Amino acid sequence: MRINKPKELSSEELCKLVVKGMQEKKAIDIVVMDLREVKNAISDYFVICSGTSDTQIDAIADSVEEEVYKSSQANPWHEEGKMNREWILLDYVDVVVHIFKKERRVFYDLEQLWGDAEIHTVEETFA
Repeated sequence: MRINKPKELSSEELCKLVVKGMQEKKAIDIVVMDLREVKNAISDYFVICSGTSDTQIDAIADSVEEEVYKSSQANPWHEEGKMNREWILLDYVDVVVHIFKKERRVFYDLEQLWGDAEIHTVEETFA
């Protein structure tokens, strides 16, 4: 029996896979926040997007997990929010994925909270 060992991905490669998974399910307002130069940052990147319904944000989360797993056989180290489906968090350690229902994203405003990060919209960076 052969056991698949997870493939190591750089945080940049992981970001691109996450974005691809989000785009597969038509996530809106995809943003990549580069936290590598931010003091006391908890990861290298946050990748944030919005969905318009419970069903869509659930589908986006599943799509992100599938894209990452296909390339690396890696699962999230931690995940939260799959039950209430207003803010799903997938923690890949170096990259933390935030999938919000639109109004929740406005309420938590992570882009403002981590304002020292370099922020890129997907259209200008990872398209």
